[in-house]
Amino acid sequence: MVVGAIHQGSDYVDMVMEIKKVGIIGAGQMGNGIAHVCALAGYDVGLGDLSIDRIESGLASINGNMARQVQKGLITEEQRTGALDRIKPAQDLDLLSDADLVIESAVENESVKRKIFSQLCPILKPEAILATNTSSISITRLAASTDRPERFIGIHFMNPVPIMELVELVRGIATEDETFEASKQFCDRLGKQIAVAEDFPAFMVNRILLPMINEAIYTLYEGVGSVDSIDKAMKLGANHPMGPLQLADFIGLDTCLSIMQVLYEGLADTKYRPCPLLVKYVEAGWLGRKTQRGFYDYRGEEPVPTR
Repeated sequence: MVVGAIHQGSDYVDMVMEIKKVGIIGAGQMGNGIAHVCALAGYDVGLGDLSIDRIESGLASINGNMARQVQKGLITEEQRTGALDRIKPAQDLDLLSDADLVIESAVENESVKRKIFSQLCPILKPEAILATNTSSISITRLAASTDRPERFIGIHFMNPVPIMELVELVRGIATEDETFEASKQFCDRLGKQIAVAEDFPAFMVNRILLPMINEAIYTLYEGVGSVDSIDKAMKLGANHPMGPLQLADFIGLDTCLSIMQVLYEGLADTKYRPCPLLVKYVEAGWLGRKTQRGFYDYRGEEPVPTR
């Protein structure tokens, strides 16, 4: 369905799609957060992933997070139950054939994203918008791998999605104005603030944030300070809500490494070289909170620094 906006002094009507159903590919922390805010905003949501177990895990997280919002008085119980009813499992991608907007929120790996798009594009209706929640990969390059570069856009949510207000909106070189305007209206309805970024590696937030985290890891690697000292220094000395190493664990060290690699390869500047210690942690499978070990060990009652 489209809504028309008549431009004065012109003989045409600019048609902007009205988004009613949103598909989300990826039921992990970011994907289930996007589903959460979309459902609360009144959208019908199809949540897809590789297995029904992952989807059910994502739905359980949404349920728990919404229950906490009810306890804090942020939403009502009626809003919670209504939103949960609007989210449907979509392990079979055919269930997204009627979606007006589909947001890919899979792992930060370009080949994985391209594979998803190749499976998704033949299913979607021609006018559907396809978006990616990538935090660093070229929107133009991803769009070129689809059948609809003009209807492709980057909609980069911040983590945790229900709490963070910002969305980075990133146009590829082929993104049409209609796609951009429909995406803006979608973000507005979610109650998010929009920052428009140009399509350069890591966009704005991660271009600034991840090199800071990488430098904190170098500071640890070179023995300038311990995990505890570095995080305490930035929390108390720079008034950051959490230290950079604690934040890295929250983001996921594999994601941090992927973004630094995109910056390093995309901008060809040695200042973006990933710290060898970050590489070592990822190789060990110590990816942060999601694996219970990173720069902190989360297996006990309180997190304990691992270095």
